[in-house]
This record gives sequence, structure tokens and C-alpha cells, in this order.
Amino acid sequence: MTIYDQLREPPFSLDETAIAWVRDIYASLSLDEKVGQLFTLIMIGTDEEEFKRIGALRPGGVTRFFTPDLDFERRVISDLVERSKVPPIISADLEGSRHSFAFGTPVLGQLGLAAVDDVEATEKSSEILAREGRAMGVRWSFTPVIDINAAFRSPIVGTRSYGSDIDKVERHAVAHVRGLQKNGIAATAKHWPGEGYDDRDQHLVTTVNPLSMEQWEETFGRLYRRLIGEGVLSVMSAHIALPAYIRSKHPDAALEAFRPASVSRLLNVDLLRNQLGFNGIIVSDATPMGGLSAWGHHTQTMPEIIANGCDMILFSDAPEEDMAAVKSGVESGLITSERLEEAVVRVLALKAHLKLFQPSDVLPDAAQARSVLANPESVTTSRDVIARSPTLVKDVHGIFPLDPAKTKRVLMVDGGIIHPLMPQPLKFSLPELLVREGFEVTIDRPDIVPNQEDFDLVIYALGDESLLVRGRIFVDWHKMGGGGLFKAMYRPWTNIPSVMISFGHPYHLYDAPRVPAYINAYSTMDSVQEAVVDCMLGRKPFLGTNPVDPFCGLEDARY
Repeated sequence: MTIYDQLREPPFSLDETAIAWVRDIYASLSLDEKVGQLFTLIMIGTDEEEFKRIGALRPGGVTRFFTPDLDFERRVISDLVERSKVPPIISADLEGSRHSFAFGTPVLGQLGLAAVDDVEATEKSSEILAREGRAMGVRWSFTPVIDINAAFRSPIVGTRSYGSDIDKVERHAVAHVRGLQKNGIAATAKHWPGEGYDDRDQHLVTTVNPLSMEQWEETFGRLYRRLIGEGVLSVMSAHIALPAYIRSKHPDAALEAFRPASVSRLLNVDLLRNQLGFNGIIVSDATPMGGLSAWGHHTQTMPEIIANGCDMILFSDAPEEDMAAVKSGVESGLITSERLEEAVVRVLALKAHLKLFQPSDVLPDAAQARSVLANPESVTTSRDVIARSPTLVKDVHGIFPLDPAKTKRVLMVDGGIIHPLMPQPLKFSLPELLVREGFEVTIDRPDIVPNQEDFDLVIYALGDESLLVRGRIFVDWHKMGGGGLFKAMYRPWTNIPSVMISFGHPYHLYDAPRVPAYINAYSTMDSVQEAVVDCMLGRKPFLGTNPVDPFCGLEDARY
């Protein structure tokens, strides 16, 4: 069976007209243009000259990190498409939470949806992301994350996954894929071959999936097989090793057992394609990540990514140099002509499946886009879901519901909202929301020592969502207190009612097991902060259920 014959099979399921388009486009491409189709480059910021440079490289796709300026964003995408010989596929991480469009509907992230645990709500949330993504020209989402919250110290899985229960991860991942793909967005199962049992971040180091193959089949094997059966269009091959599989083929593999999947033929071709039967497109994870750069220089690893079974390379710090390295790999025979054709044809097949050869399907007109973005019905639907997500993990002293007549004077200990793309922490809206309810809120300062004479309630607000290059996420008492060594060691809850609210990482009880009241809210969005206030005041019940073990296995944290 040729690669063109495979395009008739799921998940592409192309008809003869679409296959003819793929054949014709492939035949029209020069070697440089074929190599360009193998790259999805990143467009970040507002430098339009840089965007023109990226467009001139004729990449197969572009990932855009959108600014709040809708008109600017539409112009940038429109210019890119108009300059392209082959329509580029526009991609994004439609993960919800802080990845939601600034000009769109705030949508809950994956762990928050797992706390709601309503697959219909997950599918509706995914549909909102898909409709609004299409309004901006996005046709490929690098979601869902089907990693498993097994290692609570992991800074990268946390809020991005659907929790620690395999059944729950499977249910919601299926709903996520359906919500995207029935609305014209290609979904991506990630991070192959499975993350969550290593408490490190593959953005910084090659992580290891330590499971035996029997354990892997019961967890990640089950999840990937299910999504492949559901017709997921792509899989992201990550910088994660699966030594058990490599050693099953080569018992004396030594270091090779820890080769990242992104450059592993055994994992991409033998396991994913041949054993699991995946016929869609395999895209590497971002190549500047430490999990790959620690393995080899980028001019070495770029051609290896394609030679070892990935069809597309995600991101590049030096695209001209990396494209030249891939071209050189073709000319040297490292990438065979058959492997090059297979990879490029799969990229084109994804575009054909999404009907990008029809200009009207690339970028909807402005009026249509504005009618979709932050549509009142979508906003109402999403807010209803968000209202069901705050989870009261414990309240041993019965602090809730709060009453400004009883705990009027509030000290807010605030670490800010941490985001890796922001140079400074963002501010919480929580203090202002509480003031509107009649509370007097003081933001903690180095000179303040909490006491009963001055304060009736202490609220710790933590804004650490699980995002890249954090290394570790923990309660940084010294930084939060801001008052030096001794204040960092002081805990006020023995004489002042206290509550800790995590608007992100769900495992902060590990660092504060004795805090008497603790809430997990899973997202730092303003709409989530509003939902938490409603729950704390008793206007709405805490309906979220724990999608992970927030006690981190500590018995004393329950009391």
C-alpha cells in the first residue's frame, strides 16, 4: 500500500479529489519547498518584519501566540496566507485557561474540567475553543493533553491534564477530540509516549516514562489506542524516553534506551505506527526544548526527527539553519526520498482533510469572526461550567461561608499570577472582588505581622498554573511573606482564621499541610476568581471534585 493509498484510510479519509490535490501540490514543490512543508514555525510578539521573514521561508504551518488586538491578529494571519504558495496550517494550544483568546470566551482548562467531571461540559468547552479558533484561522490544536497526574511534584503536567484517574482522562480526552474535530480543528494527542510519572519538565530535561510495557499498555497504551480509534488526526512525539520498549527490542540498549521519542524510530514507527496503527500525522514537540537540545545539537537532531518517523518539526530558534540541515539530510540519504515524500504528503493530507485548498476555509471574514468571538451564548455556557469547578478540599474550622460582618478585615498574602511569557507577575482581581462584597482588604507587606488585633482573616492566593520552564512549583514562603527569614517561618492560622486558595497547581498542601482551609480552583482567569468568591460567600455551592490527590499522600494534610 502506497502512502497515497493510506490517505483513503482514517483519520484522513480523503476522497479522490483531495488525493489528486495532494499529488499535484507535491509534484509542484521544489526540494526547498518540500523541506519548508516539514516545519511549523512560531510567530510571537508584534514584529511584522519578523513575520515576513517567517513567511518567506514557506513553512508548512505557523503557531501563533495571539495578542489582545483582534484586528492586528487577523491582518497578520491574512498576510501570511496571501503570501503562501501552499496554504499554511495555523495552529495553537487550545488548552483553555490562560491560553484562551483575550478577545474570546474564557474557557476552563483541562484539570478544571476534570473537577467538573461532566463530559458534555468538556465537549462544549472544546467546541467553543474550536469555533473561536477557526474565526482566527486556527485549524490545528496541539490538544488534548493525555498525560497522567501520577507524580505530584511535576511542574508541567498538573493543571494541563485531566487528572490521575485513567477512566476520567479517557472520557474527557475523547470529548475534547470530538469537540475540536467536528468543528473543523485537527486535534493532537500529547505527549507521546506519555508524561506524568517523572516529576521533571521536558522543557528542561529529557524526561523518562518509567513504566513496564505491561503498565504502559494499561495506561498510555489504552489512552492512545482509544484516541486513534476515535480518529484523532495527529500525535505529538515528545522529548520523553520509554526505556522499557527500547529494551524489549534491544536488551543491552544502554544510553539508547533513553533516546527521546521525537528522534526514536522504534517509538514513532514500530510502536505508534505499526503496533498501535496510527495513520495520521506525527509532529515533534517544540525543538528548542531542553529535552531535545540536551540530547544533540539542533543541526543533528532536526534531520533525525524526520528520518525517525515524525512528519513535522515544531518550532525552531534558527529556521534557516535548521531547514538547511534537513535539506542536507535528504541530500546525504539520512532522510530517504521515500521518507521525505511520506512526511510531506501527510502534511498536505492534513491540509486537504481540513479543505485548506478552498480559500474560504482558511480565514473567515471579519464580520463572521466577530459574531463568533465571545458570543454571549458561549460566554454563558462557559461561565456555567466554570462555576462548577472550585473544589473545597478541606475546611476543618468551618470558615465558610464567609461573612464580612464576622471577618471584615482581610490580609491578602499574594504571590501574583505567574506566567512564563510575562516578565512580571500579573495581579489578582480577588482583592477588588472582596472589597465589592464589603470586606476591607490589606495586601501583605514586609512590615506586617498578622495578629488578631488587626485582621479577622488571612487569605493566601497562589497563581501558579502548570506551565513550562518552572522546574518546581511550590509555596515560596520567603518570597510571599516579603519580610525576611522569620516572617517566612511564621504561620498565622493558629490564632487567625486562614484559607489558602490555589488558582493553579493543585498540590500546595504538600508545603502547607496544616492550613485549616484549602481550595483548588485550577485556573487564574478572572472568571474563575469570581466563581471562587461566589462559593466562599455561600451564594453557590462548591461542586468541584478532586481530579487528583490534593493531599499528596500526606495523612496529616487532611486535618
